[in-house]
Amino acid sequence: MDLYNFTMVTRFILLRLSDHPEMQYPLFVAFFIVYQTTFVCNGTIILAITIEQKLHTPMYFLLANLSLLDIFCPSTTVPKMLQNLLTEDHSISFVGCALQLYFLVALAGTEVFLLAVMAYDRYVAICFPLRYSLIMSHVLCAQLLTGTWIAGFLHSLLHTVTTFSLSFCKSNQVSQYYCDIPSVAALSCSSTYLEEMLVLVIGGIFATTAFLITLISYTYIISTILKIQSAEGKRKAFSTCASHIIVVSLFYGTVIFTYLRPSSSKHSPARDRLISLLYGVITPMLNPIIYSLRNTEVKVALKRLLCC
Repeated sequence: MDLYNFTMVTRFILLRLSDHPEMQYPLFVAFFIVYQTTFVCNGTIILAITIEQKLHTPMYFLLANLSLLDIFCPSTTVPKMLQNLLTEDHSISFVGCALQLYFLVALAGTEVFLLAVMAYDRYVAICFPLRYSLIMSHVLCAQLLTGTWIAGFLHSLLHTVTTFSLSFCKSNQVSQYYCDIPSVAALSCSSTYLEEMLVLVIGGIFATTAFLITLISYTYIISTILKIQSAEGKRKAFSTCASHIIVVSLFYGTVIFTYLRPSSSKHSPARDRLISLLYGVITPMLNPIIYSLRNTEVKVALKRLLCC
């Protein structure tokens, strides 16, 4: 066998965000503004929840964690993407690629679990309002939050170690503008069966469980809301979970289009990049806007914070 086949890959080349050089600077400006908006909007919600005593409840502690994730998640990919838009060198080191993949998968996994916990929180609030403070105590909320972060990072550690234990001796051209499991594993010259099974089985179990918790919670929530006699009561009950429903729909919609499409050589790289941008860059910016526009208590807290 050729000795080239045993050559270790030390750097990966990330895909250009655009195939048109004249678009590099406009894209840099656009995504820099999006990234700063994401940082400011989510940071403002975290600050408002921290300062406003009325928002020191499990629902808003969960929202603060969602905003924290929406800051961290694009921070794993956007700075490198912005750098690549300004330079000709689109490479990333082996360790840098591993760290980017680890934190991206960890934060995405944590968000999956967090959205399920938020759905459970709304289920308890609407279906058992008189027992809400007893069931969803601050201690339970802290335990659930700790569990979501630990589960997300341990889950990612398993996939990262397995992915980067593969032998890389083919092309080092990553088919995305960031390092992700499918695009990195595709460069391996050794069997990827174990990694594919781990993604399918372990990732599938976690994702399906979280999705089912969310789906079942909202099935009971909607059933309970429909039983409310007064229109005003229905409106108030629905308003407490409307923002979360929109955020869940955005998250799962973009994730499904990103990871659960049938494999085909006819996939357009430009379309794949667009879908990835929706999932990793645009959605984290929209989440705080959705909550600030639809949640009355958040709007009041933001007005007080901005008017100080």
